Amino acid sequence: MTSSDPEPSSTRLAPHAASMLLVTVILLWGVNWPIMKYGLQYIPPIAFAAARMVLGTAILAAVAAWRGQLKWPHREDWPVVVSVGLLQMAAFSALVNLGLQYVSAGRSAILAYTTPLWVLPLAVWRLREPLTRLRLLGVTLGLAGVVILFNPLAFDWRDPQVLFGNGALLLAALLWAVLIVQVRGHRWRGTPLSLAPWQTGIAALVLLPLSLALEDVAHIRWEAPLWIILLYNGPITTAFCFWAMITVTRALPAITTSLATLSVPLVGYLASMAMLGEALPWNDLAGFVFILTGLVAATLDDALRHRRSRANLI
Repeated sequence: MTSSDPEPSSTRLAPHAASMLLVTVILLWGVNWPIMKYGLQYIPPIAFAAARMVLGTAILAAVAAWRGQLKWPHREDWPVVVSVGLLQMAAFSALVNLGLQYVSAGRSAILAYTTPLWVLPLAVWRLREPLTRLRLLGVTLGLAGVVILFNPLAFDWRDPQVLFGNGALLLAALLWAVLIVQVRGHRWRGTPLSLAPWQTGIAALVLLPLSLALEDVAHIRWEAPLWIILLYNGPITTAFCFWAMITVTRALPAITTSLATLSVPLVGYLASMAMLGEALPWNDLAGFVFILTGLVAATLDDALRHRRSRANLI
């Protein structure tokens, strides 16, 4: 997300401090995959997503008010604010938690981070963006990685829970890609911090009644581990990480941030092995390598195109 109200350069972090903050976010998000998997033992998936959004909204609203940025969104921003709240915050979070019930945390992180792969064909189709050789290479490698992940010899196609879990994670990535294509080129009137509480708040308003209608919330285990997990997911991985990524993207080149965040699923996989004792099947590892290579190629293509367009304006 970009802002039409850029932050003064004097308030930006130095590159070294921004790099350290970026590494912190990557670690927090990566480690959260096994934490979310563990948390589903205590709370249903949609209720988990709702609780995360409620806590995140409270923190973001407080910070925005403290910074004097808690404002009603401009009417031009409202359609996209609603889309972000529904697709990225509500649908993505709920689908990820639903998938995590039946899929290992490491594999879930890989599937959820295939979003850029689906952005490319959608952007070519809907936005008429050119399909360059580097982009085509990225899509081909990425889709090959997905095929490897779903190797018929290693995937249990007869288990409906496995099919549902993997399908939910891929659908989450696809919905996020649809959102990215929708908002690409939108000229934001509000700052990211001023809009964030509204986006997470919309998600909470959708997820709370959905959880009450579909899940047995009376049997949520309100024990110490759940409170710790919710505090980690709400204030830290939602509110703090959102602020941190805004700060990082204003201090570091976009290509640096984009490439670095691709390591989140790797951290998630390693954390899942260490914390949950998950195995590392060969097809998951090979699929991840192909997907990661494809994402790097696609990200580099975007950076090169952006650099060429800026050079043409000079």
